[in-house]
Amino acid sequence: MLPQALYGAAGILLFVIGLWSLLVHASILRKLIAINIMGSGVFHVFIAVAYRGPALAPDPVPHALVLTGIVAAVSATALALALAARLEQPTERDPADHG
Repeated sequence: MLPQALYGAAGILLFVIGLWSLLVHASILRKLIAINIMGSGVFHVFIAVAYRGPALAPDPVPHALVLTGIVAAVSATALALALAARLEQPTERDPADHG
């Protein structure tokens, strides 16, 4: 089996595992990890697609997309973790609320 086909198949497998975990688990943190695993699978597939052969240089566009995607994924993960932490905090009761 060609290395790029193996790398692409591993990416598809990562995406499927992440999708399954996203659908099965109820915890926000586990769903966030599942989305990151799915993103890693997409990055693997992009890198596998970039391969052109042993004599040619890889296509730089998928590599640039992966690098940009990593930065966006880290930023989105940080935002999602901050929002999840905010959701877990107990809310203060309104003083006008008498219940």
